[in-house]
Amino acid sequence: MTMQTTEPESIFMLELTEVFKSRQQQFIQFSYSYVRDRAEAEDIVMNAFSVVWERRKDLQSHANITALLWTTIKNLSLNYLQHFKVRTNAELHISDMRQKEVSLRISTLEACDPDKVFCNEIQELVDRKINKMPQTSREIFILSRVKNMSNKDIATHLNISIKTVEFHITRTLKELREQLKDYQLIITCTILKFLDSL
Repeated sequence: MTMQTTEPESIFMLELTEVFKSRQQQFIQFSYSYVRDRAEAEDIVMNAFSVVWERRKDLQSHANITALLWTTIKNLSLNYLQHFKVRTNAELHISDMRQKEVSLRISTLEACDPDKVFCNEIQELVDRKINKMPQTSREIFILSRVKNMSNKDIATHLNISIKTVEFHITRTLKELREQLKDYQLIITCTILKFLDSL
């Protein structure tokens, strides 16, 4: 007898499948760069998909599926490397160089922050959004956030009122936050810290 899925589960499965299909090779390459075994990397990515699906009832309704998959792949890759290290340590004839290489990969992966994988993607989103803004809004935002000019100095520089400067900055920040809404749960990059420090 086939198990029926609820509507939220069906939506979750569609989103999970879409993310998985669009990023599968990227996920595999990420895992492979550490485990150095293509078949193992593919298995890890498939297992990550299953793990996230099995955890669906424990997740918040707006959970970021891409972030969950990155984190799960990281953890499964780390588990593989740790078990691999145990096996290699049991082999008396293994060279010290190989043990050091595995230890380096483990320590590198432990230090890896999946959130940072998104930094370039987020920066591109911000850049595209800023480039599409009206010229005045873009110029004011750059003077404020890139050149660190005060609202008063910007107003003087552009020969406009401080209220006008404040209006453009507020509107720009609102638009940027809307553009980045899907990343709110996982972003800890400099860009968000930069925006949230206002």
